[in-house]
Amino acid sequence: MDNGYVKSTTAGGIAAITFFHPQSNSLPGILLNQLAEEITKAGNDSTAKVIILSSQGESSFCAGASFDELISIKDIETGKKFFSGFAMVINAIRKAPKFVIARVHGKAVGGGVGIAAAADYTLAADTASVKLSELAVGIGPFVVGPAVERKIGTAAFTSLTINAAAWQSAEWAKEKGLYAAIFKTAEEMDGEITALADRLSKSNPEAMEMLKKVFWKGTENWDTLLIERAEMSGKLVLSEFTINAINKFRSKVK
Repeated sequence: MDNGYVKSTTAGGIAAITFFHPQSNSLPGILLNQLAEEITKAGNDSTAKVIILSSQGESSFCAGASFDELISIKDIETGKKFFSGFAMVINAIRKAPKFVIARVHGKAVGGGVGIAAAADYTLAADTASVKLSELAVGIGPFVVGPAVERKIGTAAFTSLTINAAAWQSAEWAKEKGLYAAIFKTAEEMDGEITALADRLSKSNPEAMEMLKKVFWKGTENWDTLLIERAEMSGKLVLSEFTINAINKFRSKVK
């Protein structure tokens, strides 16, 4: 529990994947790897027709990269490997031959915004504000950037990236296309997710697989692109600026 977990269940044609970490659902490398594995497994499971991706807890959906792990990185290869974890999750969602529905119950930061953007259909609470904070700590949203830009467009992605210290509201995220809908209560959101997943579980799996390919047309190079982006982040995380910025942030949190 202290190190977090990824859990997966499949019933009634619906694969439900849930992740948790006690530090605001931040994602260390081991959880990123597990998350990518579970999404891939659900995609290959013939009994699962649709995938629901969510996190546990009452506050944050996902705080992005684990700062404790970031500060421990001492060489480019280790940095590349860590950021490749986010690449693997995004690519697992992209390549799964089933629709992925994301349930965003709280704030999403950095990699959390990337996961929300990569999902095929994202529903959120009206408190689920978003922020791409990477530039504020000396790096950039290189790995998640293609997924975010694809979903909300270049102008909104640029704004979110440059104004790295500012939260944007769930309403803003809905207007830009990141969220398909927002809800005032978790009960309303879960009711809609359950109803949608149930309908999709009874839909033609061949049609949904073909549609998924249509939706993601033009991203066939992401296996290579996102790893190249991970190397960029892996290099920057070693800079003196970034090390100082991360330590300053961690001291505020503690």
